Amino acid sequence: MAAAAHGCLLASIPTTRITKMPQAILSKEYKMKAPYKLKQGQSRIFHKLPSGLNMEVIYQKCLQDDKSKTQKSWNPPPLVFVHGSFHAAWCWAEHWLPFFSQNGFDSYALSLLGQGESDAPEGSVAGSLQTHAADIADFIQKQTELSPPVLIGHSFGGLIVQYYIANEYSELAGAVLVCSVPPTGNSGLVWRYLFSKPVAAFKVTMSLAAKAFQTSLPLCKETFFSKGMEDHLVLRYQELMRESSRMPLFDLRKLNASLPVASSEFTRLLVMGAADDFIVDEKGLEETGSFYCVEPVCVEGVAHDMMLDSSWEKGAQLILSWIKSL
Repeated sequence: MAAAAHGCLLASIPTTRITKMPQAILSKEYKMKAPYKLKQGQSRIFHKLPSGLNMEVIYQKCLQDDKSKTQKSWNPPPLVFVHGSFHAAWCWAEHWLPFFSQNGFDSYALSLLGQGESDAPEGSVAGSLQTHAADIADFIQKQTELSPPVLIGHSFGGLIVQYYIANEYSELAGAVLVCSVPPTGNSGLVWRYLFSKPVAAFKVTMSLAAKAFQTSLPLCKETFFSKGMEDHLVLRYQELMRESSRMPLFDLRKLNASLPVASSEFTRLLVMGAADDFIVDEKGLEETGSFYCVEPVCVEGVAHDMMLDSSWEKGAQLILSWIKSL
C-alpha cells in the first residue's frame, strides 16, 4: 500500500481538483446556537452520506497564485482534517485551513455525525470507528476526485484515522496523527494518570467525563490550551466546543473492547504530539510512534488543541515541511 500511495502522490494531479461538489447541499438552518462564522475564502457545504444524513464540510481552496507557483514543480495533495471529541470542522477552519490554503493546498475539514452542523444519527452516540471511517471514505471517494489526500486526525480523530489506514478504505498520499489517542485507546492514559498524577487524573475526569470544561474557564484552559492562551479566546472556543458536541463520538466501553486497531504497513505517517498536552502524555505519544515504527515528534510550547493554541503555527509548519518531504 505504501508503494501505491507513493506512486499516486507523484502522479499528475488535475490542476482543478474540484469542479463541483456532488451530493452536497448548502446550509439553511444552524444546529449550533453559536454557529462558527466562516473566514474569507471558506465555504460550508453538506456532504450527503449513503445513510441519507448530511455531514458538514468547511473547505478552503488553495489560492490561485500559490497554485500556479507550485504546479511547475509539484502538485500538492488535498488535505482532509478529522476532529476529535467536543470539536467539529471549525477547529481546523480557525487557523490551519487559511495557512494551508496560502501554501497551495485545497483543504477540507469534516464534522463527524452528531457534531457541529452535521446531522445526528439515531441512538445515543454518533457512531463507531467503523462508521466514522466509512463516512470519511465516502467523502474522499466522491469529493476529492482523482487525487489521494493526506488525512489528518486530532485526538480521537487520530484514532479514526488509524482505523482508516488499517482497513485501507482508499488510497492516501499520507496521514498525520496530531495529539492522537494511542492505538490501544485511552485506558492506558487513564490508569497512568491515576497512579502517577492523581490530581491531574481528577481534573481530566471532571473536565472530560463530567464535561466540566464546558462551564469552567480555568479547567477548559488547562485541558486544551497553553497557559499563555488569552482568556477571551478560550471563552470563544469553550462555547463552540459546548455547542459542537451534541452527542458522544463513541460508546467508550464498546470502543475499548474493539481495540487495539489492527497493525498496518502504511509508512507515510507523521506522528506528532504536544509537550504541554494535558490529555495525551509522552508515553502515549511514544506508544503510537512505536506501533507504527516511526519516530514521533513532540512540539514544544503547545498544548492538546495544537491547531487552536496561541502557537498554532508550530504544528502547521511541521506538517507543511513533512508533506513537502514526501
